[in-house]
Amino acid sequence: MTEDAWVANFRLGAEACRGKTYPVEILTPDEVRAMAAQCSTTTSYGIRNRALIVMLYRTGLRLGEVLTLQPKDVNLEIGAVTVLHGKGDRMRTVGIDPGADPHIAAWLDRRVAIGLASDAPLFCSLQGRPLTGNTIRDTLRSLARRAGIDKRVHPHGFRHTHAYELMMEGIPMPIIQQQLGHVSLATTDRYLAHIAPKQVIETMAKREWSP
Repeated sequence: MTEDAWVANFRLGAEACRGKTYPVEILTPDEVRAMAAQCSTTTSYGIRNRALIVMLYRTGLRLGEVLTLQPKDVNLEIGAVTVLHGKGDRMRTVGIDPGADPHIAAWLDRRVAIGLASDAPLFCSLQGRPLTGNTIRDTLRSLARRAGIDKRVHPHGFRHTHAYELMMEGIPMPIIQQQLGHVSLATTDRYLAHIAPKQVIETMAKREWSP
């Protein structure tokens, strides 16, 4: 195939996918760990990317919310992340568990070590420039591919995964609503029902069958 033909096919494929709705694919804890394991623990890029994965996975923040975080918005001592400009320009504070702390702290320390300004976005280039959504999407796809994950991995997928795990852990709906930043409980209920109906899963799991 000639280069021109390849480009034409690529454009046709991209046009066909434009506006297409993809099914929700929940990541397992092992899959997230496998992606994080692809990130170096010694290079600045690796430390940043691992912290980024952890932030998406353990807070369920939207990509736009993560991109606008500042270092001052993260308080690991009390396990809180403040979103100053969430959807609808609403402010909220979400929780982050202690298991995430070492990865976030490692990036905060590395930022200081490489001389990044304190007012640079929390997740930025090594020169302190803001990251784009496309950069993060490409990074996650690359890490997933290297980890051997066949699912469609994207930033919002971590939000789906976070919500799913909270639901299956029996976290009260109002808490999940606040964590996700939904205006109404009805929105959270529809969101979770779309991801996976907890009652259906639990009920079917109680059935018995011996092959």
